[in-house]
Amino acid sequence: MRREQNPQTRDWTFTVGHKELVVHQRYEVLSILNDFLLGLWFTFGSICFFYEGSLKTLGVWLFLIGSGQLLLRPTIRLHRYIYFKRLPDTDHDA
Repeated sequence: MRREQNPQTRDWTFTVGHKELVVHQRYEVLSILNDFLLGLWFTFGSICFFYEGSLKTLGVWLFLIGSGQLLLRPTIRLHRYIYFKRLPDTDHDA
């Protein structure tokens, strides 16, 4: 697998064999992936609470992981905001 970044569009391109995956707006993709994983952790954690013993303990850990990921959401948004604020203002370049 090979990863490249287009300096003009800042897109990520992953090449695996004869296939390419191009990721636009990487911060939006990271945010969506984070939200998807949050849903998985809390759903499986909730199911584990129906059982006693080790599955209940697993449920607690999944809730803890999900709670930690809830902190990632504003971190990703803040990083995106700061990152795009550092780009040059294109209105003044013309």
